[in-house]
Formats: sequence, structure tokens, C-alpha cells
Amino acid sequence: MHSAWWMSDMDLALFQRHTETGWEIAPHGNMRVPAVIYADEQLVRDMDHKVYEQLCNVATLPGIVKAAYAMPDAHWGYGFPIGGVAAFDPDEGGVISAGGVGFDISCGVRTLHTGLKKQDIQEHKQALADVLFYKVPAGVGSTGPIHLNETQMTEMLCHGARWAVKQGYGTEEDLTRTEENGCMRGAIPDYVSERARKRQRNEMGTLGSGNHYLEVQYITDIYDEQIANSYGLQAGDVVISIHCGSRGLGHQIGTEFLKEMAVSAASYGISLPDRELACAPINSDIGQKYLGAMRSGINCALANRQIITHLTREAFAQVLPQAELRLLYDVSHNTCKLESHELDGISRKLFIHRKGATRAYGPGHSEIPEALRATGQPVLIGGSMGTGSYILAGTKESEQQAFSSACHGAGRAMSRHKATKKWRGRALVDELASRGILIRSPSMRGVAEEAPGAYKDVSEVVDAADKAGLARKVARLEPLVVIKG
Repeated sequence: MHSAWWMSDMDLALFQRHTETGWEIAPHGNMRVPAVIYADEQLVRDMDHKVYEQLCNVATLPGIVKAAYAMPDAHWGYGFPIGGVAAFDPDEGGVISAGGVGFDISCGVRTLHTGLKKQDIQEHKQALADVLFYKVPAGVGSTGPIHLNETQMTEMLCHGARWAVKQGYGTEEDLTRTEENGCMRGAIPDYVSERARKRQRNEMGTLGSGNHYLEVQYITDIYDEQIANSYGLQAGDVVISIHCGSRGLGHQIGTEFLKEMAVSAASYGISLPDRELACAPINSDIGQKYLGAMRSGINCALANRQIITHLTREAFAQVLPQAELRLLYDVSHNTCKLESHELDGISRKLFIHRKGATRAYGPGHSEIPEALRATGQPVLIGGSMGTGSYILAGTKESEQQAFSSACHGAGRAMSRHKATKKWRGRALVDELASRGILIRSPSMRGVAEEAPGAYKDVSEVVDAADKAGLARKVARLEPLVVIKG
């Protein structure tokens, strides 16, 4: 990560402001389409100027449709800004970019009901924190008791959470509450390298490090009673949120294909404004290989969160056996998916890159589980450690705004290096404990890197997404126990 990425604030004169939360950059230079940021004025001011540069660069890519978008939590990323959304038409020379998906392929959040209220777990919090920390490996290079041989690895990469459920990690009902019903079609494990497979062999069922977590949370506020009721949510309810992705395998896929795409770009007649934007035509040999590998990475992440769900259920069974852990929903936020979207009254098949952005289908969409379809897809927004998280619902308007996309979290406001200069992990753990939030982590440095103050205010981000019509606020959650990498 570049060391000074937070230092240059945004110049509002670069934008045309169309609404309270809509900011457009008119096409200039080699831009093929406009660029749009959805955020309130203060969030835009606080964004690094590199978000503007990267968004303009994305708008130059071949086959891009309508506009390049940034969500309210946008910040500088690799090639694409994190919080970036872009759609490409394969029939118009559209490209696929490994940087537009991100290194942690299909990183995402799943939230589970417990059937418990806050008061039900208060006297069990310490025991619950300890058992969860023991059961769910966390931290850099964390490994677990699951070891996959070559055949098992291929099956997992092909079938995702479906494979995990078949191995006994969860139920068929879980799959109905997971994007793609738990299995991303079109995965081609043959395109996943031996090195990527080796990195993942012992990492299934692990959280990893960085901003990944398992949190026991309770609902503090309900904003939309009707949608909350359809989701089965009430104030005081205890829920669990799991945030993690495809671990070493996804990172290796991203690393390898970025290099390959950068080397081959010129042969496809692609002029890159930034090497980090390395891409290939969707219909090219490299494009198709990356799609096959990336979809395998999505399945890895879906399987990983499914296994962690099983381990979490085992932990609760030990401490609070009356808990009934049912999945609300599982949604990814580092993907590229082929989807149907309406443009100028015509339905088109487009490849939607969402990097640090969540799919947010509105009411009635066929991809939403039937039980949730009437009110829209749950959009799960993780806060920073020690702050609130949110559950939102996709809207009809989001389709027109940004191909049914919303933000995915708070977004960093400070580099990890600077955070470790400002905070000490042990002091943060003690401070949060005094507020009733128990932290368990193998790394005090990791805790300092993820200090709540190192992130934007998630409430401001969510309010901006709500005002922009990207997604509607449903419920606010606060942590009680945090297992942190």
C-alpha cells in the first residue's frame, strides 16, 4: 500500500453536482464514459484525490458501459478504487480486470440469526469469546484442522458452499440464503495454479487477517419495520456476522493474472493509463482463463464462510445450546459477475466489476431468495472494530443508479502503518472491554491497524447510500464479541 494515500483531499471543483449525493466527472482525455461518485459533500471532500484519478482511469477502459462508479466508502485501491463499480459489454470489446475484482476474491459478509436477545448472552460473553476464538482460526497465515487433498480441492473450487454442505458443514437451507445458491457457475479449477492451491490447502475455515472478523452483535435500532420484519429482525436481537474471503488462494489468483494481463495488454491493443489497471478482453484466452479461476476463487470464499458458520454453530452449542443459528444472507463484495441489466429500455448481459462494493438487487428480483424477494436483497455493511454495522435492503432505484450496487463498509481513512503509530493494540482491547466489547485476536499489532479511528464513520457512509437510493437502511448493529485476525 502506498504510504501517503490519505494525504491529498478531493477538490470539489472537479465535479458537477447533480444531487445531494451525486457527483459527476464529465468525460475528458481518453475517458469513454463519465465517472460518478455517490456520497455527501463531506465524504467527497475527505476522499483522497487518487479516487478521482483511478475512477477517471477506469472510465477509459474498452467496452465500459454508462459510467464508472464509486460508492460512499470509496478510497484508493489497486487499479480500481475500493468501492468501485464498472460494467463491461463483451460484445463491444469489454475487458475484465483482476484489479477491478481485487486480491481477496469474493470477500464478503454473512449474517446469522441466533434467536437470542442481548440479555441472554451477557453472563456468557467471556466463555463465548474464548470458545469462538479457539474454534475459528484467525490471523496472518492462520490454518485449521481441515486439510484438502488434490481431489477435494478441485471439488471445493467447483462447488463452493455446496461442497461444504455436502461434507457436513451446514444445511441445504443455508444455500438458499447465499448468493448464487452457494455455488458460482462457470468455475474452471484447471486455471487455478498449483501455488494458489498449495496456499489454500490448510486454510479452509479460517478468518485470516486485516479487516476480517467474526462478530457477535445486537440490534440497537430498526429504521424500516416492514423490511426488518421480513428479515426476521427486532431491536435487541443477537446476530452473528462473518467477514472474510478466499484467503491465500484468491490473493494468488489475483497476483498471477495481474502480471499476465499487464504483459499481454499491448497485444490486444489496450493502452493502460496505469499498469495496475491491467486487463484483457473478456472474450480473449486470458480473459476466459481469469474468469474460470476467479469463479473458482468465489467458490473458495463461499465454502470458507460456510465452514466458519459450522464452526460457529459448534461454539454456540457448547456455550449457549438454546441458540438457533439460521442464516439471514451471504453477500460478496469483490467480484465480477455476468448479469442482466436494463439500459435504455433494453436488457443487456454485462460483466459487472464490484470491488469493495455489494450487489443490491431491489424488490422482486429473481436472484433474491423467495422469502426475501418482496422487500429486496439484504445488503450487509460491516463497520470497523468497536463501531456499528448495518443491514440495508436493495432498492428498485439502485438498478438505475449503479447497476444495483451499494457500499460494503466504512472504508479506511488512515493507512495501517499510521494507525499503528497512533494506537496500541492492548490499550484498544482494554478500552473496548470497558464498553462491554470483548476482543480476541492473535495480534495486538493487527488490533492497532484496525482501530475504529482508522476508518470513516460507517453511519455517514450508510446514510449517504440511503439518500442516494443505493440501498435502504433497515437495522443498526453493535458488537459484543469480536474475533479479529
